[in-house]
Amino acid sequence: MTEPTLAQRLGYPADAKLVVINADDLGSCHSANVGVFECLATGTVTSATLMVPCPWAREAARMFKGDAVGVHLTLTSEYRGYRWRSLTNGGSLHDGDGFFPATTEEALQRIEAGDARVECRAQIETALSWGVDVTHLDTHMGALQAGSDRADLFEIYLDLAEEFRVPVRMSSRGLTVEQVLQARERAQSRGVLFNERLVYPWPRRMRDVFFEEIPKLLPGVNEIFAHPVVDGEELRGYDAVNADIRTHDASCLIDPEVSYLLDQHDIIRISFRELRELQRAR
Repeated sequence: MTEPTLAQRLGYPADAKLVVINADDLGSCHSANVGVFECLATGTVTSATLMVPCPWAREAARMFKGDAVGVHLTLTSEYRGYRWRSLTNGGSLHDGDGFFPATTEEALQRIEAGDARVECRAQIETALSWGVDVTHLDTHMGALQAGSDRADLFEIYLDLAEEFRVPVRMSSRGLTVEQVLQARERAQSRGVLFNERLVYPWPRRMRDVFFEEIPKLLPGVNEIFAHPVVDGEELRGYDAVNADIRTHDASCLIDPEVSYLLDQHDIIRISFRELRELQRAR
């Protein structure tokens, strides 16, 4: 007897095409909070992930109370003029200026696993203390699952998912790093659920990604993530390089044609909350 697929375990037919459309970087600024709110309320977004150490995270926790919001575990701070620090002040978590490292590469070289574990747990516990109904975990700039020689960081990712009984975002199966880490096998052995496929749009235009990827989406649980931010001085002040990508994401995700495209191809929109409830039921 064949094992039921993840879609079937969620209560859908085996051939159902399910998609989580996640808005990353919630809490990174007020404009991101407003952009994500509009996309979740009136657009195609089904969930979001909160950057707890960022200055506008507390506002986001109030704005999105009761919504499907996970924690965007944050160990990097990438902008030149707009930085954030850890919650726990671990010695290996900061660069020479006292902020999280600017790049994933620097973070992987600098961060000690013990400091990362304490910090990531604090971010989850802080979100819970704010009333966020944490639905899943993912990792800002891929820091916890980007280094083939940092299996210790990926272990933290799984440990916390198991401890707090939530699913995780999983990278695409074909990535060399994931193959080295045996990421899916390790998650499955611990009962941690995850998306079966990931559509990684950055830095392509989100509308192009939708119209290219949705018609060929495979059955099962897929995830597409975006970074919607409303335009204005705040966004242009901290991210002049990628501001147009973020504003395009915001407009794309409230575009009725994108919603129609999903319906046209019988794509069922879900959030990570459904995966969380299935994981907890086990």
